Amino acid sequence: MSRGCGFPKQVNSLCRILSFCLLALLPAARLSAHVFLEHSNPAVGGKIHSAPAAVRICFTGAIEPAFSSIQVFDATGKQVDKKDTHSDRSNRSLLQISLPPLGPGTYKVVWGVVSVDTHVTKGDFTFQILR
Repeated sequence: MSRGCGFPKQVNSLCRILSFCLLALLPAARLSAHVFLEHSNPAVGGKIHSAPAAVRICFTGAIEPAFSSIQVFDATGKQVDKKDTHSDRSNRSLLQISLPPLGPGTYKVVWGVVSVDTHVTKGDFTFQILR
């Protein structure tokens, strides 16, 4: 016997179950499109004893380096990096920027990346070089 829109009862039940599964998976599919900071060197909020030669940020997915950037600022707001943001050819989720010799102080890293599927993510963090 048919039910609903002319489909057998079993088909209607199967459609409900499949619809529920698809709806449950949609938020996860949307979230996976964005990339986020996974780890960095220097570490987010890190306190280090010697100045790093570069800031390296690893993201949760592949990024488009041509549309991504890192900037490093000192406590006065002056940009102190070498303005050479670049990716690692062997790791599409790694972005880095070179630094000149830095003195003790707190530094702010500002980053913005575009994932390979064109989603934009931005963020910032600080690290401190101790005396």
